[in-house]
Amino acid sequence: MTSAPVGTDAAMDVLRKVFGYPAFRGRQREIIDHVVAGGDALVLMPTGGGKSLCYQIPALVRDGVGVVVSPLIALMQDQVDALRTLGVRAGFLNSTQDLSQRRLVERQFVAGELDLLYVAPEGLGVPATQRLLESGRIALFAIDEAHCVSQWGHDFRPDYLGLSMLHERWPDVPRIALTATATTATRAEIASRLQLTEARHFTASFDRPNIQYRIVAKNEPRRQLLELLRTEHSGDAGIVYCLSRASVEKTAEFLTANGITALPYHAGLDAGTRAAHQARFLREDGLVMVATIAFGMGIDKPDVRFVAHLDLPKSVEGYYQETGRAGRDGQPSTAWLAYGLQDVVQQRRLIETSDGDLAFRRNAAAHLDAMLALCETVSCRRGQVLGYFGESAPESCGNCDTCLAPPESWDGTVAAQKLLSTVLRLQRERGQKFGAGQSIDILLGRTTAKVTQFRHEELSVFGIGTELREQEWRGVVRQLLARGLLAVEGDYGTLALTDGSADVLRGTHPVRLRREAERVRAPRQARARETAAAQLPEGAEPVFERLRAWRAGVAKEQGMPAYVIFHDATLRAIAALHPTSLEQLGTVSGVGENKLARFGQQVLDVLADTRAAADGPAQT
Repeated sequence: MTSAPVGTDAAMDVLRKVFGYPAFRGRQREIIDHVVAGGDALVLMPTGGGKSLCYQIPALVRDGVGVVVSPLIALMQDQVDALRTLGVRAGFLNSTQDLSQRRLVERQFVAGELDLLYVAPEGLGVPATQRLLESGRIALFAIDEAHCVSQWGHDFRPDYLGLSMLHERWPDVPRIALTATATTATRAEIASRLQLTEARHFTASFDRPNIQYRIVAKNEPRRQLLELLRTEHSGDAGIVYCLSRASVEKTAEFLTANGITALPYHAGLDAGTRAAHQARFLREDGLVMVATIAFGMGIDKPDVRFVAHLDLPKSVEGYYQETGRAGRDGQPSTAWLAYGLQDVVQQRRLIETSDGDLAFRRNAAAHLDAMLALCETVSCRRGQVLGYFGESAPESCGNCDTCLAPPESWDGTVAAQKLLSTVLRLQRERGQKFGAGQSIDILLGRTTAKVTQFRHEELSVFGIGTELREQEWRGVVRQLLARGLLAVEGDYGTLALTDGSADVLRGTHPVRLRREAERVRAPRQARARETAAAQLPEGAEPVFERLRAWRAGVAKEQGMPAYVIFHDATLRAIAALHPTSLEQLGTVSGVGENKLARFGQQVLDVLADTRAAADGPAQT
């Protein structure tokens, strides 16, 4: 398509005709107008908030080609296919192309036959790519996933550091940097490293009210995950994150053995297998991807109903970015995390034994402390997350586990003193250091082989902690570690006292702890499909299912994800309206001019067949 004329409302014209939406959301209009006028922008908007429109529409309105810098080589084809389905002339340049494919895209760019060109940050550092860009007219530069430039971030990409040259080589071309995850400090770092210090900042709310945040104490986490999927997310698409490749493989095998279609994804798999698994996840309904954090950035699948973590994320930024892959369609979704003592021990040990310098270790520890505070809070989880990003929130969100089933806290000062005394006596009286398990056995008065071997039953603290169960003691250890009142050392995760331990032992630092429940099941949230069905008028649900079946067939035939054709929300609106003409169908949100021309008659045929089936055979 050609660029829309800059007239009274060119941006709105593109929004309606190309994308099929009746109105802008949030600050989209403000951002788009600023960039269309030639201004630089730094945009923070949550996943699913409509960031892509903030550069796609200006690229279509302004003269020239919008150049989009994206780290997502494996997803560029899908992104370009989605735009082409809308009638947008899009292409990409990356290392997956052969020479003839690359030459074709280059000729299209020089001839002005593209509206949007996607490039990888690695490619922009190549002189040949820079010469190519100088030979055409550029409407704007969009730097997607801009947090990748942050060296303290969870997705740091060194090649992003070279993107400051965009301003140096093309000083008159507007730039828009976009991310879903950045604290105030990270925003400043992005602006500095990309030479966007004069750019206007646009910050949308980080809140995703449709996501229910839940954090549970680990107790056979794979079994806990299986129960979650069976009771709340049977047949739903979702992502399960694990820390290690081995855990990814074992979890995928466990789920598959229990009747849930699950695929592994991690850096140890060959590129072809990773690409095939990612393609299946995007194109098939109800598939679960079990992955390391190598998977997920840029995933545009709108109907991911849950994101589960079987290991503790390293930072709130990482946690927010990963959980944000759920519920992009605005329907109810779950962010579920299983968290235990070993997670704290493991993450602390990884930081202490890392190759990074002191500044790196301090920064990593600060990130971990914020994540632990989120896990251990007795207040609203959502409020804690929003507060981390500098956004105020109500005391209760009504859609996280601590709001739905408020936890109890208790005075754990005496329990903390008993545990710290055990660690102290082992070190002072015996010159020994052990992990949490041995200290708990001593407190519970257990005469295990190791207790007997080291004659720990002779210690004055032996058996003084029988008022708590083992699981409760593990909670005490975990929470003291989380607050820095206890530390782990060495490769074996032995416990050690900290500077703060002395105040607890002296009784000058009271300790309130979150109570460890026997087993708490968060109130069951309404399933997204049940909620959506309830929103449809009577009799429309079968119509919606017929439309989904039609969409699946078209998607398979054309080799693209189903949501590229129409989102579920659009199909629901069609099912509710039941249009009988192309003109009526064109009024539905998400049905732009190109999709109407390409798929409109097929949709009307499906609706007509559905009506005929509902009416039954004609009477004679």
